[in-house]
Amino acid sequence: MKPVFTIIVCLCFCIFMKAQHGGNNAVIKKARLEIYDNPDNAIRIGKNLLKQNNDINTSIEIYMLLSTANIAKRDFNESLKYILKAKELSQKINDPKKQVSVLVMVAIQYQQMELFSKSLETLNEADQYLAKIPDRTPEKYIETATSYAIRGMIYKSQSNSEIALEKFLISIANFEKVPVKTTTYSNMSVVYYNIGYCYLNLDQIDKAQQAFVQSINYARKNHAKSLEAFALKGMSEVHKQKRENRTALDLLLKAENLSKNTGDIILNEGIYKEMADNYLAMGKQNLYQFYNKKYFEMHFKRKQNELASINQSIDNYNKESAVKNRKLKSYYRSVKIIAGIIGILIISILLYFILKIRKQNRTYQKDIQQMIRTL
Repeated sequence: MKPVFTIIVCLCFCIFMKAQHGGNNAVIKKARLEIYDNPDNAIRIGKNLLKQNNDINTSIEIYMLLSTANIAKRDFNESLKYILKAKELSQKINDPKKQVSVLVMVAIQYQQMELFSKSLETLNEADQYLAKIPDRTPEKYIETATSYAIRGMIYKSQSNSEIALEKFLISIANFEKVPVKTTTYSNMSVVYYNIGYCYLNLDQIDKAQQAFVQSINYARKNHAKSLEAFALKGMSEVHKQKRENRTALDLLLKAENLSKNTGDIILNEGIYKEMADNYLAMGKQNLYQFYNKKYFEMHFKRKQNELASINQSIDNYNKESAVKNRKLKSYYRSVKIIAGIIGILIISILLYFILKIRKQNRTYQKDIQQMIRTL
């Protein structure tokens, strides 16, 4: 499971805290608070703000908000559309902090779509702007931590838990250096959640349980119900491995209750799968079949969303390729024209000197002939 969307929330939070755009700032902040548990309302607020706004920096923030809220709903198609608009606008300003934030969000989007090479490519692009941010600043710590978190998630997705753990621990170390801790609680909850699964994959059950406890604690500090639900689901897997199925189900029921308003397909898919597995282990066939059916419904819906997002990504790639091809054609057309002009000039100069030399030769021949006649 991949609750990466909350990393974006923290990035948006940092931008919103620094932004000062009059009345809109309070409304954007209200929308941000809705992302965790009521993303539909956050989207509604964002779209209304977009109609009223003409400022480029505020537009970037609103597009980031809309992208984040759609990732919370696992609607990657809409999310990608908005974050690419934010990226396009960010290229028109000279603000490395905002440019890094946007690019990191793009990388998260690609990571969620499992386009890992594209995600790493975008992170490398973000590193160029990250180098321009002064050291020992909150922005530097947050962006560095988030970048390592994404890299860790990519390695985890590729079943390389040991390297993933290294990246996650570097991420946590950077988040802990941020002076205002409240801006990092959500991200730290997400990173500890992923650390817990890395330990589970490495059969280190006790360390996994400690990580999930940390994830729960940080989620509660920020009153993030969906994050707490994810962490409870992770903790339930620890108890499932210990064959404590009743305890695991109690945790999953709490997670299901917390996730009612989030609309997070992956969260619900994970909860239903774990509930089905635990009921099967307890021999309760009716409940197993009920939750297994709900799991497959969520699984199918997620795949449909991912397919639509991949199609959108392919369309964007084709558009980018078409733009590059046009630029290359224009470049080579210019090169040909310049080469042609230079060629004509060189030929003209050569012809001029050839004709000049021939004329001189004829003059010399006449002079010589005249001299011979006079002798």
